[in-house]
Amino acid sequence: MKTKTIAIAIAALLVAGGASAQQKLKFAHVYETSEPYHTAAVWAAGEIAKRTGNRYTMDVFPASTLGNETQINQGLTLGTVDLLYTGQLFAGRSHGPISIGGAPFVFRDFDHWQKFSRSALFAELSAGYQKASSGNTVVAITYYGNRQTTANKALNRPDDMKGLKIRVPDAPLYTLFPRAVGANPTPIAFAEVYLALQNKTVDAQENPLPTIDAKKFYEVQSHINITAHITDALLTIIGGPLWSKLSEADKKTFQAVYQEAAARATGEIVAIEKRLMTDFAKRGKTVVMVDRKPFMAAVQKFYAEGKQPDGSALPWPKGVYDRLQAIK
Repeated sequence: MKTKTIAIAIAALLVAGGASAQQKLKFAHVYETSEPYHTAAVWAAGEIAKRTGNRYTMDVFPASTLGNETQINQGLTLGTVDLLYTGQLFAGRSHGPISIGGAPFVFRDFDHWQKFSRSALFAELSAGYQKASSGNTVVAITYYGNRQTTANKALNRPDDMKGLKIRVPDAPLYTLFPRAVGANPTPIAFAEVYLALQNKTVDAQENPLPTIDAKKFYEVQSHINITAHITDALLTIIGGPLWSKLSEADKKTFQAVYQEAAARATGEIVAIEKRLMTDFAKRGKTVVMVDRKPFMAAVQKFYAEGKQPDGSALPWPKGVYDRLQAIK
């Protein structure tokens, strides 16, 4: 009887230990469920559960359900959000230099961006962010797309943007391009952009073609101007409170899964961008192929000066910019 009692007690401890070892995680982002970022995050959640023997399971919260981008970044540090997608300019609030990857006209093309994403420079910027943000760790980078400018008119020259009230995300560096060409950048939460355009609170907005499609911004804007001013990306970040608890083996598993997810979503975004270039015209939208050179010149003079249009210093040292431009 005594042996049986001990066996039952050991079994109970094993069950309790197994239950306590399983952890349900929260992955937050602001994008629609139809977008490749979300479907890749859902795929990754399943892979994490599979590859950790269900020790980690995950709920993915899309479309700002856990808050706007500023709020979910705060939640990452507080531990109320475990993982997220975020723009580099939001990560730049903790470590300024990492924001360079989201700055206007710093990449020549997609190939330049892709080489940067695999470079020692990007690894160093991510390490700096980890240190500055109390352990929040970048595990993957996903191509978000070239950001284009929608409006109710053609924007052929920088002068066409003077006085234009344009919605930008709530991160300071997003204002660099609009200010450089005389526009009026207006930060508005992502979930509120459609209504702001519909009500004419703002005249324009800028996002990649897949986002313009998914969020249906084309319904309330007549012109899609191919400014390609930012070759943008999303960082997949694991919060410091979770990262510090993961074993070395689990850290490798999370990194491998999210890098695979990033590659899947990146491939889909590239294909969708190509398709939408013609699809929007078929829908009756005016697609304006912009001469980017004068827009680039308006922005790049500030890089030469090391200052933003408001006179504040750029959030990276010149050496970082030079190293990025040197990537071939």
